[in-house]
Amino acid sequence: MDYLAKLLGAVLKNVYFFTGNYGLSIIVFTIFIKILLLPLAIKQTKSMREISDINPKIKEIQEKHKKNPEKQNQEIAKLYKEKGVNPISGCLPLIIQMPILITLFWVFREPLKYGVFDSMMQMTAAKTSFLWVVSLDKPDYILAVISGISTYLMQKQTVQKDQLNGVNNIMNIIMPIMSLIWGFTLPSALTLYWSVGNIVSMIQNRFILNPKKKS
Repeated sequence: MDYLAKLLGAVLKNVYFFTGNYGLSIIVFTIFIKILLLPLAIKQTKSMREISDINPKIKEIQEKHKKNPEKQNQEIAKLYKEKGVNPISGCLPLIIQMPILITLFWVFREPLKYGVFDSMMQMTAAKTSFLWVVSLDKPDYILAVISGISTYLMQKQTVQKDQLNGVNNIMNIIMPIMSLIWGFTLPSALTLYWSVGNIVSMIQNRFILNPKKKS
């Protein structure tokens, strides 16, 4: 993980070298990471769509065999096999992305340690104002609100209506609130990354999901 953090720090350092602005470099870097992870996002979205398509049939099986859990599980497993759907495959891309997301959290929290800047003086100068943000090293309330709203909109876009069960409903509330709290407490550089990431994800999902909806 430390090696990956240094690698991502080196990439961000090069982006900063070309842009000359730390805030702008975070935006460019975030877009680059999202494009890099796009194949995983497509795979995850495709898997979620496949499961959504067979959800009505799964509910029929659950209702038909509600008094026989063993038969219920057998029929659902048979359905997955017939349709070529792996219920776990939708989670795998997220599991693969988690180490990257955690590592990026380290890089943005301690950019000097992971090689984004060469000195404390350079880091201090770079973390000055960006747009309305006074300092990228301190929390920003406007970015925090943008982070919370963008998290809510992204989740609303990706979760299908037939998958709005209790767990998903709770997550749709908790995640935006957590994003808002993080934005109020963490350096705004991290909040900027998270907000831009949400916006890019929504744009990606619109292009990924639309062809499926038309079909």
